[in-house]
Amino acid sequence: MKMLNIMLTMLLSVVTGTSFARGNPEDVIKQLHIPAGFTLSIYADQLPNARSLALGDNGVVFVGTGREGKVYAVQQPGADGRPQPHQLIASGLNMPNGVAYKDGALYVADINRILRYDAITGHLTNPPSPTVIYDQFPSDRHHGWKYLRFGPDNKLYTAVGAPCNICLPEQAIYTALVRLNPDGSDLEILARGIRNTVGFDWQPETKRLFFSENGRDYLGDDLPPDELNEWSAKGEHFGYPYCHGGEIPDPEFAAGKSCQQFKAPVWKFKAHVAPLGLRFYQGKQFPADYRHQLFVAQHGSWNRSEPQGYRVALIKFDKAGQPTAEEDVISGWLNKDGTVSGRPVDILDMPDGSLLISDDMLGVIYKLSYQGKQ
Repeated sequence: MKMLNIMLTMLLSVVTGTSFARGNPEDVIKQLHIPAGFTLSIYADQLPNARSLALGDNGVVFVGTGREGKVYAVQQPGADGRPQPHQLIASGLNMPNGVAYKDGALYVADINRILRYDAITGHLTNPPSPTVIYDQFPSDRHHGWKYLRFGPDNKLYTAVGAPCNICLPEQAIYTALVRLNPDGSDLEILARGIRNTVGFDWQPETKRLFFSENGRDYLGDDLPPDELNEWSAKGEHFGYPYCHGGEIPDPEFAAGKSCQQFKAPVWKFKAHVAPLGLRFYQGKQFPADYRHQLFVAQHGSWNRSEPQGYRVALIKFDKAGQPTAEEDVISGWLNKDGTVSGRPVDILDMPDGSLLISDDMLGVIYKLSYQGKQ
C-alpha cells in the first residue's frame, strides 16, 4: 500500500509537473502563513492519508483515510502539547474516507457501504465488529470515496460521485446527494448533477446545506471553476455533466440543454483548487467576525500547468446569508518553486473553539487556535 501511494504521487508529479516534497511537520508549520493572533500546532501525527474527521465523546477524534483503508481514533495531546499515540479502529476497508459519530456509535463510509461501530469510545483498544447498515452503493473507485455527516434532521447524508471525469451515468444514484436513516433504511436521492463532493455543512442560523464540488478536468487551466453549492429542495439538479459553474456548457454533453435549466453555484472557486471539507465556524474563541463564516480546505490542483489551491480559505457570508468574499486563512503549503509540502482535506470545530485541519499528504492533523485580542 505504501508503495502504491508513492507510485501515485510520482505519477501525479510527472503528469502535472508538481513536486510533492514530504517534510517534517514542525518545519512545514514554520513556513505556513496565518492571520495575526492565531497559532498553528500539530494536534496528531503519524496518520497516513488522514482525511475526514469526526468528533466523538470525551474529545476523541475519529479519522477516516483513503487508500490506506484504515480508521483511527485520536486522543487530545498530552499536558506537554505533544501528540498522543493513536488507536487503530479498523483496517482493510475500501477507501473509508467518511466518518460520522452519533449516540455513542461511529459510522464509517466505505465506497459501497456504511458501517456502524457501537459503543466505540469505550472500546478504542478493542474495537467491536461493525454492523453493516447499508451496502447498495456502487463499487466504482473513481470518485467513489464518500463524505458522511449527520444533518439537523438526525439523518445520515452522503453523496455518490460520477464514475468518470465526464460522462452521463445511466443509474440515478450516480452524481447524487442522498440521505438515509441511521439504521440504513429509507434512502432518498435529494439532488443530482453533482460531479464529486467530499465536504458539506449546514449554515448554523438557517440550517441550509452547502457543499463543495470539484469541477471536471481537461477544459484548460482556468475552466471550469470549482463550486460552492446550496441544496434547498428535493429534486434539484446542479448541472453535471451538461453545464459547469452555472454558465459553461459542456462541449460533449450540452447539446439541447441550457445552463438556465440547472441550479447555479452560490460561489465559484478558482479552477482545480479542489475544495473538500468545509465548516461554518460556531465557536467563540476566534474574533467575532469569524463566527458563522465558512472555512474551506482546498486540497490543491493536480492538472494545472501552474498549481493553485493548497490552502484553507474563508468564505465570508453577509447578514442575508449569502457568500460575498474569499480570503486566505492558512497558506504556504504551495512553495514559490512550485513544490508542495502539504494538502489540507477536512476541517473540524472543537468544543474549545479551535479548528482541526487534516493533511493527507503529511499524515497529520493541525490545530488552529486564536490567542490574540478580541
